[in-house]
Amino acid sequence: METPESFFLLQWLHGFALWLLSSVHIALALAVTLHALMKKEEVHKAVSWIGLAWLAPFGGAFAYWLLGINRIGRTGVALGLRQAWNSDGDAAEAFAVSFDAVDAVLAGVARVGQQVTGKPLLGGNSVQPLTDGDNAYPAMLAAMDAAEHSITLQTYIFHNDKAGQAFVEALARAHARGVQVRVLVDAVGARYRPTGVLRRLRNLDIPCASFLRPSITRLLSHVNLRNHRKILVVDGEVGFTGGMNISANHWFSTQPSTPVHCLHFEVRGPVVTDMQRAFATDWAFTTRERLQGAPWFAPPVPRGSLLARGVTDGPDADIDHMRQVILGSLAAARQRVRIVTPYFLPDEVVLSTLQTTALRGVAVDIVLPARSNLPLLDWAMRPQCDELLAAGCRIHLTPPPFDHGKLFVVDDDWALIGSTNWDARSLRLNFEYNLECYDEALVAALDPLIDGRIAQATLLDADTLARQSLPARLRNRLVWLLSPYL
Repeated sequence: METPESFFLLQWLHGFALWLLSSVHIALALAVTLHALMKKEEVHKAVSWIGLAWLAPFGGAFAYWLLGINRIGRTGVALGLRQAWNSDGDAAEAFAVSFDAVDAVLAGVARVGQQVTGKPLLGGNSVQPLTDGDNAYPAMLAAMDAAEHSITLQTYIFHNDKAGQAFVEALARAHARGVQVRVLVDAVGARYRPTGVLRRLRNLDIPCASFLRPSITRLLSHVNLRNHRKILVVDGEVGFTGGMNISANHWFSTQPSTPVHCLHFEVRGPVVTDMQRAFATDWAFTTRERLQGAPWFAPPVPRGSLLARGVTDGPDADIDHMRQVILGSLAAARQRVRIVTPYFLPDEVVLSTLQTTALRGVAVDIVLPARSNLPLLDWAMRPQCDELLAAGCRIHLTPPPFDHGKLFVVDDDWALIGSTNWDARSLRLNFEYNLECYDEALVAALDPLIDGRIAQATLLDADTLARQSLPARLRNRLVWLLSPYL
């Protein structure tokens, strides 16, 4: 039988529970509000998260903790890549030139690059484009076979296939004749099938490592921090970089089942020192081994007339470097902008700047694959196209095989080459490496590569977008909402 005392006790406990839950909800919502106000850079994002936290008790705060906090930037800074290794190779700065040395129109871009990266332009370089693995791999393998002192190799994907076997054998030959070899592969990229290259290298006693293995305790943050850089440096003198992984898919003469076009570049001159510096920083962070002086760094020697600067980008102290360089170059464009990228999901600021560039009368050509290897990205890209087309941008869709190449050219004497795609993952999450190049001869060599792609492509127009079915439009819009995470 219920007594008055037990009845009042139950009422009191019920009231206390409501008070406690309400207090916790208010405290969590206040915490989200304060954090969003202090950390969010865009008003609509701050308002959305604050509203969700107040209107969805506990669930809104949990969602903010799970998805709203920028652990990427915070964790990236905590990684301390720059502190992992003290800078070497300062002899290359003897080849530094002032940004006033470039054409007056591009002097502002050169200034942006120097202010953002803290690095000067370096003179005395040469850059040679290498199309697909049929041109890139033989040149890279020949350079490794000619190595006398050191080889450093960094890549996102290292397939255990015909291409991977050729590289492992070249590395083994160099290691056997006393060349110092270091190989760094991204921990997630190393899991792309066919796998097993790192195990083969370890069995050959070749020093190798995987970059930033995701752990259970840091799964949410580290799984997205991928090292997308592609760098090969031989004897500290000749380098290779670009967008090409090590995979038989790029080597058309091996008749791969899934062929993929791509671009890579052979680099010589003082800027190779910066490429080696980028590798050494990542290697020191991963293994704690410092690669300093000989045999890793060689006295820089001029090999041409090209001005170049290495642009490192990643979710640490280098965050937003590529984005700022891209925005600076778009603002300086006077005649034309030509973009080749496999994935195109830039943020609103970059999209608006592209539209404004076209509205200024600059010819803007964007070359994308008609179908990439990631259907979700293809769907998410479509909703952006309407406004770009309306502003006068031209979008060219290339037919299969899938084109993984990355190029960005402004006017007739500026080019950006390297590993960065035009999407949120490359511009905010990945560690990337690119070369900012000032040289008419290089742009003249790149133009035919872009022209060839445009000649084979289909020009996307507003009518084609308008003819999309309603289900397709809804699908594209829904996936587009996920674009920051793709």
